[in-house]
Order: sequence, then C-alpha cells, then structure tokens
Amino acid sequence: MSISSIATSGLSAASLRANVAASNIANVRTTGPLPASSGSGAPAGAGSSGIAPTFPAAYVPLRVDQVDQSSGSTPGGTVATVSTVSPSYIAQSDPSAPFANQDGLVAAPNVDLADQFVQLATAKYSFMANAKVIQAYSETEKSLLDITA
Repeated sequence: MSISSIATSGLSAASLRANVAASNIANVRTTGPLPASSGSGAPAGAGSSGIAPTFPAAYVPLRVDQVDQSSGSTPGGTVATVSTVSPSYIAQSDPSAPFANQDGLVAAPNVDLADQFVQLATAKYSFMANAKVIQAYSETEKSLLDITA
C-alpha cells in the first residue's frame, strides 16, 4: 500500500469514530421499555385490553473497533468496524414514562459521555495527523517532480 492509501484509511477510521461518538451523544437520553424478561413481550402498564401500545426500544449505543491492516512486514493502514456496546442498556428510574415497568424503570442507553468526548478528541487528532501525512507526502512528491523536470 502507498503512504497516501494508509493515511486515507486513517482518515476514514477517524471519520467513522467521530460519527459514532456524535450519534451516541445525540441519543444518550433516548429511553425505551425494558426488554421483557417474563416472555410476555408487553410493556408494564399496557392494560388488559389486549391492544398494547408499541413503544420504540431504547437507543442501542455503538462503538468503533479499529485494527491494524498490515500483513507481515507489509504496512497496510487500518480498518475500523462498528459494533454494539454490551450491555446496550441500563435500567433507569422514570416512573412518568408511559412504557415504564411496574417499578418505574425504563431502559436507557449504556453511554459513558466522558468516553464519548474522548472518542471525539481522538478522532479529531487522528484526522489531523493523517491529513498532515497526506499533505507532507504531496509536497514531497511535488518537490521531487520539480527537481527531475
């Protein structure tokens, strides 16, 4: 792989990391019913009429896993993949929510805001560093072409 393709893979990984962190931050307060552990599937308080309202599930937070793409002694950049955080929710008290269970609990995304801001800063500096590599490579290549011409 060339220097520019390695740096481009770093730019892509940094962009993905920033998008995932922004999504997690934006949805940190998106709650939903706790998953049914009794197997009934109906949220608590749905009534006995047999027609239960359907509430969307809580936001499932994501994380970025980034690994080296090198094979042996050949450098190859990086690959970033998105996966879900496990456990994806935590029980939170919100008795006023229409989908709260009999104990007043709802499912809240398992998002650590401090970690998400660290992920944003990591993405920012990684993006800047890889962009600088591309810029330096381009300038070096241009000066080499000027010397030989």
